[in-house]
Amino acid sequence: MKLAIFGLGRMGANMARRLSRGGITVVAHNRSRAPIDELLHEEDHIVPAYEEADVFRELDGPRVIWLMLPAGAITSQAIERLLPQMSPGDVLVDGGNSRYSETMAHAERVEAAGVHFLDCGTSGGVWGLKNGYSLMVGGTKAGFAHIEPAIRVLAPSPDSGWGHVGPAGAGHFTKMIHNGIEYGMMQAMAEGLAVLRKKSEFDLDLAQVTELWREGSVVQSWLLDLTAEALKQEGQGLEAIRPHVADSGEGRWTAIEAIDLGVAAPVMTLALQMRFASQDDEGYGNRVLAMMRNAFGGHVVQRRDES
Repeated sequence: MKLAIFGLGRMGANMARRLSRGGITVVAHNRSRAPIDELLHEEDHIVPAYEEADVFRELDGPRVIWLMLPAGAITSQAIERLLPQMSPGDVLVDGGNSRYSETMAHAERVEAAGVHFLDCGTSGGVWGLKNGYSLMVGGTKAGFAHIEPAIRVLAPSPDSGWGHVGPAGAGHFTKMIHNGIEYGMMQAMAEGLAVLRKKSEFDLDLAQVTELWREGSVVQSWLLDLTAEALKQEGQGLEAIRPHVADSGEGRWTAIEAIDLGVAAPVMTLALQMRFASQDDEGYGNRVLAMMRNAFGGHVVQRRDES
C-alpha cells in the first residue's frame, strides 16, 4: 500500500514512521522541509513530497491522502485546495481533531465530488509509535476498505484498538467524547494526589503510592503508569512545573454537546472548568470574591505588597 500524509508534526511524523516500519510506503508532505528530510534519513519506505504537486505525481489511483493538520481553518483550507486535484474514487482522511460538525460538512462537500471522505479520531499521543494508536474511523464502508490495511498497521495490533464506528463525523465525535472522559480521569487523579500530599503528617511518598497502585488496584491505567513514571523522574513536589493546564478544545466541545443533548456530565464539565481556572493568571474573579467577603462580613483581604 502507498499513501500520502500531509502534516508531519509529532503525531503525523510518528504515524509515518509506524506505517513505514509496517511496510507501507508513505509519501510525506509538510509545509517545511526538515521533517521530511528527518524521515528520509530514518526510514526505508518514505517518498519525499516537498510540494503538493509531488504528492499527485507519486500516487496512483485510487489515491489516499491522510491529513494530520491542526483543526479548523488550516484543515478546511487544505481540503478546499486538494479536492479539485483529486479524482472520483480517491480517499481523503482527516486524522486531526476536527469538530465533528465541521467534519460532516467537509464529508458532504468531498463526497459530492465522488471522493471518499473519512474522519479518523486518533489517540495514543507520543507513545503511538511504540504502542500503536487507538483509531476511531467514520465514513462509508467502501472508503474505509481502502485504508484498512494502514489502520491495521497503525493500531496496537492488526485485530484490536481500531474500528469503523459509523458514518462521517462519528470518528471525530467518538474521539471528542474520549477526550472529555480523559479530562475527568486526569482531574480525579490529580485531586486525589493533591489530598494525599496535603496530609503532611503521614509524609507519603507519592511516587511509591502511584507505583503500588499500578498492580492490582481498581484505578490502574495507562494514565496512572505515566503519572507514576513522571513522579519518579520529576520528584513528587513537581517544583519545576508551572500549574497551567491547557485545553485543546475537545473538552469544550464535549461539554457543549452534553448540554445540547440534555445529558448530565458534571465530571467532564467541571474538569474543563478546572483547566480554565489554572489558566487564569489574573485571578480577577477570586479577587472579587475576597472583596465581597470583606464587604458583608468584614473578613480580612490579603493585599499584594505594594512596596
